[in-house]
Order: sequence, then structure tokens, then C-alpha cells
Amino acid sequence: MSSRGVQDAIVETLLVKTGRAMQATGLTDVVVAGGVGANLALRAGLATLAQGHGGRIYHPRIEFCTDNAAMIAVAGLLRLKAGGTATDLGIHARAQWPLFELQAMTI
Repeated sequence: MSSRGVQDAIVETLLVKTGRAMQATGLTDVVVAGGVGANLALRAGLATLAQGHGGRIYHPRIEFCTDNAAMIAVAGLLRLKAGGTATDLGIHARAQWPLFELQAMTI
């Protein structure tokens, strides 16, 4: 599969899953953040999806859609220097998180 084919498959998967999430929650607006927000095909697809649900898409300008791994690493280093440990995060990572367990946020 070409890199374009991979991108198309990923964008389609994100659109399908976002559409399902919108239907399950009744929410109509979509907020995009992080590096994925720089993908123009995804932006266009999400805008169409949100409009189809009577909503809108919100995203920062392209130059602000960057991978925040460096920021997370610095935050972790500062936490460690302040005496924090990896055991006091209070967050448990999960590969999948059922929508019914998440609380809807309104802005």
C-alpha cells in the first residue's frame, strides 16, 4: 500500500470512529488538536462530518498543530526534579476507552 493509501485508510478510520462517537454522545462539534490536526484531508473530512451533524470543527492554525512529545518530556523531567515519581500520576492508560465511561464536556 502506498503512503497515500495508508493516509486515506487512517483518515477514513478516524472519520468513521468520530461519526460513531458523535452519534453515541449526541455531540455535534469536533475539536482537533495535536499533530494530527495538520492533516488537511482529515480537517476537510471532519468539517464535512461535523456539518452533516449540524455542528462545527474547531482546530488551531497549522503552525500550532505539532507533536507535543517534547513538551510532555520536559513536563515529566520537571516533575521528576520536583520529587515526583512515575507512580503518582493518577492516570491509567487504556488502549480502548468505551464512550459511555467518558463524561461529555461542553464549551
